[in-house]
Amino acid sequence: MMNKNVEKSINEQIKKEEFSSRLYLAMAIWCESNGFPGAAEFLYKHADEERVHMLKLVHFVADRGGKAKLMPMNPPEQDYKSLLEVFKEIMKHEEYITASINELYGVALKENEFTTANFLQWYITEQVEEEKLFSTILDKISLVGADKAGMFHIDKELEGMAASKTVPEAGA
Repeated sequence: MMNKNVEKSINEQIKKEEFSSRLYLAMAIWCESNGFPGAAEFLYKHADEERVHMLKLVHFVADRGGKAKLMPMNPPEQDYKSLLEVFKEIMKHEEYITASINELYGVALKENEFTTANFLQWYITEQVEEEKLFSTILDKISLVGADKAGMFHIDKELEGMAASKTVPEAGA
């Protein structure tokens, strides 16, 4: 049976992962309506991926005899000034999620929930990959600045990244 403190903390993380999915969906919608179809496609896929991250937690709680809960949340920001601002916000958000996962890992260790701590290793590794990915994208956008041809190429590169990205199954 899952420790109640760990269950409560995982449910908070479920809410954060659900918010991440909604945030990337809102950003994808902004990109699509502002002439960045490649970035939109990339962020739509990323929104799906964040939903899978949420579902992995939901299934884990159920598998351990706990009960996952959906909680109310405020809607994400939906208006941005530029693609650079979108990716700056993504980077800030991913750093927040990394800190949250690390905090959750600490709770699991404190409560001697080693199965949960082991399960969370996947999320810890995933966050390193996410931060590296978005840092690289942010560097490229910063490099081209306001150059329209450069932004066109960035958008095309994001489209290619989206095309090569497969969203994992929730149980995977």
